[in-house]
Amino acid sequence: MQQPAKYLITVAITLGLLVIGAVAFVCSGLYNIGADDHHTRPVSAIMQTLREHSIHSRSKDLAVPDLNDPQLILKGAGQYAAMCTECHLAPGREDSEIRPGLYPQPPNLSQMRIDPKDAFWVIKHGIKMSAMPAWGFSHDDATIWSMVAFLQKLPDMTPAQYKDIVARAPPDEDMPMDTGTKTQGMAMPVTAASVASPAIGASSATSR
Repeated sequence: MQQPAKYLITVAITLGLLVIGAVAFVCSGLYNIGADDHHTRPVSAIMQTLREHSIHSRSKDLAVPDLNDPQLILKGAGQYAAMCTECHLAPGREDSEIRPGLYPQPPNLSQMRIDPKDAFWVIKHGIKMSAMPAWGFSHDDATIWSMVAFLQKLPDMTPAQYKDIVARAPPDEDMPMDTGTKTQGMAMPVTAASVASPAIGASSATSR
């Protein structure tokens, strides 16, 4: 009985010292929390893995609506132009004033396609300790799905196609839209052909 008891005491002391050391490190201020001092590779890898598994485990059972609905895509174009371009860019836009200072760097959604369920969950709930807000506080699920529908088409759009669809989109009344041009065109009838041309609707592999 003495040997197990000695082992348990050693484990308890070791764990106690580790906790004290961790608390001392956290309270010391030694860790640089500045966004311009990036995580080490191991910490970054752990955070990315945690983020991806956390999102997917919560989004996997979501029911996805028809993301090829022209009206849904068109509405999403206006939402994206108003809410997302400063961080996630748009076709023909290589950078923004805020983007270089963001860490982690937001994905360029004009160049990659996100899994629809994951995209919906992230837009609605946001991501802790990043610049990604939880838009679910101010936008209903239908509006968020419209953004997801638009994101599935965005990587295949040229700058001209992007400007055209944003100019025809119903605006987000709460925010100004970045149309990519100084003037916004008049609204036009919405058809499947006008929203999803062969170039825009071409399929591509999902990026994670």
